[in-house]
Parts: sequence; structure tokens; C-alpha cells
Amino acid sequence: MAKPGNPPPIALTIAGSDSGGGAGIQADLKTFSAFGVYGASVITALTAQNTVGVQGVHGAPPDFIATQFDSVCSDLQIASAKIGMLATVDVIEVVAEKLKAHALTRVVLDPVMVAKSGDRLLAPDARDALVERLFPLAEVVTPNTEEARDILETGEIENLAQMKDAARALHERGAKCVLLKGGHITDGAVDIFFDGDNEVALEGRRIDTPHTHGTGCTLSSAIAAGLALGESTIESVRRAKDFIQGAIENALAIGNGRGPLNHMYRQHEEKSP
Repeated sequence: MAKPGNPPPIALTIAGSDSGGGAGIQADLKTFSAFGVYGASVITALTAQNTVGVQGVHGAPPDFIATQFDSVCSDLQIASAKIGMLATVDVIEVVAEKLKAHALTRVVLDPVMVAKSGDRLLAPDARDALVERLFPLAEVVTPNTEEARDILETGEIENLAQMKDAARALHERGAKCVLLKGGHITDGAVDIFFDGDNEVALEGRRIDTPHTHGTGCTLSSAIAAGLALGESTIESVRRAKDFIQGAIENALAIGNGRGPLNHMYRQHEEKSP
């Protein structure tokens, strides 16, 4: 946490907007605030979205995405960045160009491909561009097993051994560090972290709840918040996983579908008598 009176570090989210407030830019900014980090944004797409699903997607023009980048980075000192929804090859290209132009490092890439509702958010022809252009620029890449399978064009990833193999394969595709999210694979909700030398199994507690909307966005932005605060990658990942655990345990049962996480649960606990 930044000390009172001192300007907090600044993290940038480059992602789509979720009109329902549970994922995307909205989840990222809430997460940054929960960690005491100031959040700025580059919006790559507007979505008409709620807890039930995605009803529409309107992509931002690449030249306007570039303008947002230049506006933010010419004025603010960005300590870390998180990348979420990038729908097309053109958008991926402009994001890669601007990351390099503004020398942004400590980047977390969440390769958002399909929403939990099953709605596809990344054009099929954009997958290779995502890997080739953005993997090398990222400090850590955070796919789930379905996204890893899509990227690697492999079969089902159904156990820890296959997760470890997939994490290593993603590293070979250019990712500096990989956090492969296990989700449903084991009772312990195990994720695999691999940095090319060290392989760490991060175990959590499985929570029986349908209210997990925005989990991937929140995890990646929590990692970016830790990096902005000067933590190491593995330390940021560990703290982010702990944060996600609490946010899911305190998830909000709102709407008619998958409710969102409670990003501010720690602040609410502090205020409780």
C-alpha cells in the first residue's frame, strides 16, 4: 500500500469495458484501488454485458486506442500494465507498438479469448498475433486451461502433469513467466507458475459458488498491482491468488447469472465493527 500523503504507483489497464461492472476495465480499476494503486485505462472495446452473458461488442478503432495510450503515457508515470480483451489483429498490433513506444514494462497479459458465458471475445485469426506480438513483451501471461489449449492447439488439459507440460510449452512460445490457471482440474484449485527455471504449484481452496464473473480479469490486474508496488513476479502472483480467494468467498449474488467478485471485501472488513 502507498503511504498516506505519497502519490501511489500507477497501473494501466488495457482492456474492454464490461457494462455490468464485473469484469474488464471495471474489475481492473476496482482491483487496483483495493491494492492502493492508482488506475488508468486504455479501452479497447465496449461490451453490452451482464451476469448472464455478452449481448454485443463494439471495438474501439485502433487509431483511437493509440491516442488513449499517448494521452495517458505522456502525462502519467506507468509502473505496470495489464492487458485484457483485444478482439482483432489490428488492435493487437497497435497495443504492441505502443507498449514498445512508451517503454512499458512489468506487463501482465491475460489472453482473453472466451467469456465464461461461452461468448468468443477474440477473433480466431488473432490468436497467433497475440502470441507472436505480445508474449515477448509480457512479464507474465495468465491463461486458463481452455485458453492454453487454444493457443497450443492441443487436446484437453485434465491433470497436473498436463498443466505442467502446457506451462512449459507456453514458455517456449515466448512467455517470460506463465501462470496457468487450473480452475476445475483439482479439488485444491491449483495453478502452475513457471518462469523457465522454477516451477511452483499454487494451491487454493475450492469455493462452491457460481458467482465468479471477472475472476480472470481480477487475478491479472491484482498481479499488475503487485508489480506496480515493486513486488517480484512470484510474490505478486501469490498475493493476487490470495486476494482472489477472498474476493470469491465474498462474491456478490447480484443479477440473474454469474455474479461478480467482491473486489472491496478487505475494505468492508476493515469497516466492520
